[in-house]
Amino acid sequence: MGGAFLLNFIQLLLMAVWALVLGRIVMSWVDPTGRNQLSAFLIQTTEPILAPVRRMLPQTGMMDWSGFLVLIVLGALWRAL
Repeated sequence: MGGAFLLNFIQLLLMAVWALVLGRIVMSWVDPTGRNQLSAFLIQTTEPILAPVRRMLPQTGMMDWSGFLVLIVLGALWRAL
């Protein structure tokens, strides 16, 4: 019984983080400077996840692939559970 609760909680947590990262990607196209409250919130909550990934990836110019890579990893973890 407790294992099912823990599994559901982890899946919900992965889904929430996935949604935050997706929101960050979309908001980077609309408001890249983070001037409104929603953009600032998304930047503050996702930067601890995206910054280490961004440092590991090679520089690709204007495109930041760290968000897409995190979405792929989170999706794979979510489906693996």
